[in-house]
Amino acid sequence: MFQRKMIPLLAVMMTALMLIISGCGSAANNAASANKDTAAQAEASGANSTASPKVELLVSAAASLTESMDELKTIYETAHNDVNLTFNYGASGTLQQQIEQGAPADLFLSAGKKQMDALLDKGLINSELSTNLLTNDLVLIVPGNSAVQINTLEDLEQAGNIAIGTPESVPVGKYAQQTLSYFKLWDSLQSKLVMTKDVKQVLSYVETGNADAGFVYKTDAAVSDKVKIALTVDPASHDPIEYPAGVLTGSQHPDEAKAFYEFLQTDEAMEVFKKYGFNPAE
Repeated sequence: MFQRKMIPLLAVMMTALMLIISGCGSAANNAASANKDTAAQAEASGANSTASPKVELLVSAAASLTESMDELKTIYETAHNDVNLTFNYGASGTLQQQIEQGAPADLFLSAGKKQMDALLDKGLINSELSTNLLTNDLVLIVPGNSAVQINTLEDLEQAGNIAIGTPESVPVGKYAQQTLSYFKLWDSLQSKLVMTKDVKQVLSYVETGNADAGFVYKTDAAVSDKVKIALTVDPASHDPIEYPAGVLTGSQHPDEAKAFYEFLQTDEAMEVFKKYGFNPAE
């Protein structure tokens, strides 16, 4: 009798035990699966955190290159997603002084050979990674709505303010000075001259009517619908307008700097420069 009563009880206990074991196994499997997912997430997170950061290339470039270099930045960064280009635009003479004083830069693009040569002489530019990249033309501009008739440089005698870049630090100003001296107008126009920090300021003064005329590069006049070209200056009256490019010897990323330097000389880059009015150097 006792044995018959125990059999159902044992069956109930065995069933309960099996349910407990089954539950524990399921919990263990769930825990293992969760641990595996957590480990995978941690591994992925670790991989992301250890991914190499983008290389920051610092390029000091003449202000007249702003539009073309901004477009080339987009093209280059799209093809090289491990590189980020940062531009420091300004007057070539100012950029030269910044580099001489230790300002960080990987490449230098000047609107004048004089500034590049000065850095080459001081060993700040790699002579094997330096070249004459582009050329440009000097033009005289007036406001788009100007009624002043300027057909020759001598007509500037009848104009009011004339904007030019400061010759000591702004190459376009130096070329303008050479031109006015060549035509024996430099001294007689002194009272009319308004000196600016770079070519973009010359353009701004003429656009806003703060100057009746100004000397800029052809490429600067081409990107403004608020000015018109009164005349193109005779290139025989000034030094050749050359745009040299070079990699700094102190570049923190020499390989990436060299790669971008070489890209600037490709047909693809030259098409962009031509679009903005530059000419490839011969």
